[in-house]
Amino acid sequence: MSPALTRTTVGIVGAGPAGLMASHLLARVGIDSVVVDHRTRAEIGGTQRAGILEADSARLLADSGVSDRVRREGRPHAGITLRFGGENHRVDFQALVGENVWLYPQTDVFTDLADARERDGGDVRYGVTGTRVTDLATDRPGILFTDAEGVAREVRCAVLVGADGSRGVCRAAVPEAARTHFLRAYPFAWFGVLVHAPPSAGELVYTHSPRGFALVSRRTESVQRLYFQCDPDEDPADWPDDRIWAELQARVRGADGFALAEGPVLDRSVLRFRSFVCEPPRYGRMLLAGDAAHTVPPTGAKGLNLALTDARLLAEAVERAVTARDFRHLDTYGPRALRRTWRAQHFSYWMTNLLHRLPGATAFDERRQLGELASLVCSTAASTHLAEGYTGRVVPARRPRKPRATRERPDPR
Repeated sequence: MSPALTRTTVGIVGAGPAGLMASHLLARVGIDSVVVDHRTRAEIGGTQRAGILEADSARLLADSGVSDRVRREGRPHAGITLRFGGENHRVDFQALVGENVWLYPQTDVFTDLADARERDGGDVRYGVTGTRVTDLATDRPGILFTDAEGVAREVRCAVLVGADGSRGVCRAAVPEAARTHFLRAYPFAWFGVLVHAPPSAGELVYTHSPRGFALVSRRTESVQRLYFQCDPDEDPADWPDDRIWAELQARVRGADGFALAEGPVLDRSVLRFRSFVCEPPRYGRMLLAGDAAHTVPPTGAKGLNLALTDARLLAEAVERAVTARDFRHLDTYGPRALRRTWRAQHFSYWMTNLLHRLPGATAFDERRQLGELASLVCSTAASTHLAEGYTGRVVPARRPRKPRATRERPDPR
């Protein structure tokens, strides 16, 4: 029997933030879509992920009609603290670039988007199996899968979106000769813990220490999210609560007496990461978005924001192509998305190498890092660079002033 056929304008593989935001934005301009994901809604919503939203990402959620919950329940952060040499140094985003970031977990972003798609009658199919994509270089690409009820399905569309993550089927379906991968692997990972304890700080604290990097974050008034640099092969089972707390306290210890509020460890895991970009993020009628197109280290808090930006740029290109019935407009997506991607890659790479202890580092290397950190917090220009990168706010460059015309004065002699 032939699979049951559905025709739509845009087929989307992946119901994470990039896929659901693209579907939502397209629906706002009257373009229909079908979204499929091998995970159930509960599985996606139950995955604990960090979430620092740039100001534009928070505005996109609220202003596009997804939900204004980020403004009601999210926590605005007007800066971050860089801790080094045993002291805290605050970088004030509001004073430098006039923007906040928002502490709002990716789980909540997904919930808002999934609720919006259900509210608006969006066609999102969770829990599918055997997904594959086909005919990408034609004008009717397709998605083949078996739905959650065991029925074979086929979706045919004018544009296909691959938003199914770094290990999904979409990027793998592009011939190797048609894609170039840019990769930077890191020789360390993050040991992440979720703990039941009151906040240790009002904003995120990024710590440079002789023992390695540490990050102090929070989820709620009673739950903290903490990380410390570790070996990628570290086994979380080897770390009981008391060993975790001893290591974290050693990383943040200083003459100023700063210490973490302790409590039971609710969850522990090792997070490996890398820098990766696939170029171009398009093949035929398929556009790649989110982790299918790129991944960044978590140090700069860019991953979720890049995914949402991809969705916005993608929706704009698809709208122009569909409205004009000219799919050459899809050509605009790749260059626009890559400009933002590489800026984020630079920022994340810079912060990662600035704050982590690098394998084989010498005393000179450590002192050089401390010198850069000191220069960063002592210079308004350098702090502004950090604030622009972290908030996503790019301040327009000032145009050089034209020299004033001067009248030639008579010689007083």
